[in-house]
Amino acid sequence: MCGITGIFDTRGRRDIDRAVLTRMNESQRHRGPDEGGLHVEAGVGLGHRRLSIIDLSTGQQPLYNEDQSVCVVFNGEIYNYQELIPELQALGHVFHTRSDTEVIVHAWEAWGEDCVRRFRGMFAFALWDRNRETLFLARDRLAVKPLYYALLPDGFLLFGSELKSLLAHGGLARDIDPLAVEEYFALGYVAEPRTIFRQALKLPPAHTLSWRRGQPPAAAKAYWDVRFSLDQPLALDEACAQLNEKLRESIRLRMIADVPLGAFLSGGVDSSAVVALMAGLSGEPVNTCSIAFDDPAFNEAAFAQKVADRYHTNHHCDLVASDDFDLIDELARLYDEPYADSSAIPTYRVCQLARRHVTVALSGDGGDETFGGYRRYRMHLMEERLRGALPQKLRRPLFGLLGRVYPKADWAPRVLRAKTTFEGMARNSVEAYFHSVSILRGPMRDKLFSDRFRSELAGYSAEEVFRTHAQRADTDDPLALIQYLDLKTYLVGDINTKVDRASMAHSLEVREPLMDHELVEWMATLPSSLKVSGQEGKYLLKKALAPSLPEDILYRPKMGFAVPLARWFRGPLRDRVRQAVLGPRLAATGWFNQDYLRHLVDAHQSGASDYSSPLWTVLMFEAFLRNVLDAPTEQAVLLGATPGPR
Repeated sequence: MCGITGIFDTRGRRDIDRAVLTRMNESQRHRGPDEGGLHVEAGVGLGHRRLSIIDLSTGQQPLYNEDQSVCVVFNGEIYNYQELIPELQALGHVFHTRSDTEVIVHAWEAWGEDCVRRFRGMFAFALWDRNRETLFLARDRLAVKPLYYALLPDGFLLFGSELKSLLAHGGLARDIDPLAVEEYFALGYVAEPRTIFRQALKLPPAHTLSWRRGQPPAAAKAYWDVRFSLDQPLALDEACAQLNEKLRESIRLRMIADVPLGAFLSGGVDSSAVVALMAGLSGEPVNTCSIAFDDPAFNEAAFAQKVADRYHTNHHCDLVASDDFDLIDELARLYDEPYADSSAIPTYRVCQLARRHVTVALSGDGGDETFGGYRRYRMHLMEERLRGALPQKLRRPLFGLLGRVYPKADWAPRVLRAKTTFEGMARNSVEAYFHSVSILRGPMRDKLFSDRFRSELAGYSAEEVFRTHAQRADTDDPLALIQYLDLKTYLVGDINTKVDRASMAHSLEVREPLMDHELVEWMATLPSSLKVSGQEGKYLLKKALAPSLPEDILYRPKMGFAVPLARWFRGPLRDRVRQAVLGPRLAATGWFNQDYLRHLVDAHQSGASDYSSPLWTVLMFEAFLRNVLDAPTEQAVLLGATPGPR
């Protein structure tokens, strides 16, 4: 796992400032503390920070083809590289290393832009072909690895694994995109391809960007998508057997490493499945890492220990205090953009623990999206049945009225918390799902934003992100549609972003066997009834793992990786929340309704409502403003000045 960065002159062969490229590269040292390298020639500069995982002695980057006309910097792993090497050798290519990186340059020579279709892995890379005068950027199918880019007004293209490398250049304008702010307060992250800054973009999942020197601006191009055909009617026993085999293959590929390797173990179904299958593939005890919370309501350590004992793993568990909230500013600096998933705190801690014992850790991330595990999937399917029973011309006015008048009863038993259900019933499927996953739903965002900011949005709603993806989903199956939406939004913008930054902060490589694209494709051919059956999510996965895991691991209620925000904001973080949410930094933007901000704080801290998630979202936005937006630019540092509020 590494960090990449670079500068490309799209107009000609102007000199690349080596000091600037070095600064951009060093801003990502945490991603690759082992080695650093640069390639600089007329009009092109590539930078790389290396975390050595495979071919420790000869896998340095930038890496070249035989005549050094093709150069690559690469972040990630090509898991099937050992299969591709003999195929490329048969085509006449000569290998000088044992690294998966060298496969990329020869695959480019052999197959051009289609090379990415041959790669099975997680990757973001930049490749310069001098003979074709072409820069080629690529990102893996499910966006496990990040890649940002920005075209500056002077024609220089910047790119990097993290936004901080682009900011380190000094030429990127820090103008905030209002549409990104709307997406953040709806979803808790800024959705691909947008970033918080107007001038910068994320390369979307399964996309490439090919730019020939002197040519007009290029557009990102998709090379893959998942299609939910649902057309493979397997018997349950046969589906279980095939799933077990595909899981073993995916995990086996991800156990290739020349450094210590282990796994996260939370005690949930997904991580327990990965550990169980790893144990069957390893001749040595598996290294496992988990964290325990001192608050029993959030502690799964006993379940993790049960799996560790069953498979005789080398288990490491750290106790994390339930008041572990001193990471707020650190997380803001780490993520570079506003990011509001509070499970970033325990994720950061478990990566910190794992790095003390291993360099590579396998995770269970992606299991809910791939196998149908979220509780919201079952709720959505129940609502879909009700929506199907009533025409929309009747549903919208009836349930719209009920949603408006029914109180927000956070204090009540779940069966009485019907406001969200009523609001969802008044909408179509895509609108309802967006509504259900929003942190601040539409009416709350209307109250949160000032009149001035709403005018800047010009009617834009983050719901447009979901509508755009839904048009490409090519399915009318209710479960398949929302799985597709999650694969394009939540998995990419939230889960993968969280794990990448938290792991890279500790120079830890995390691999994702449940996000293997061939496994995802295969699962998309199976009927939805094998994913959610009645009120049971992950139906097929649990049946397949029944011989390997105890019933209380497979069928206990999902706990999640949560922290006690509601208690924090009424207790130890009471004053900090009030100062941040009602303080001068947010007010200086002019974007927020101060009366509504005060309502959120007062109602939560009095116990009248649970606004912990909206308050955390506001708190992390304020932390972003202070720690990223207000951080001195390179020009400001040179002039001895700091930027003012924007």
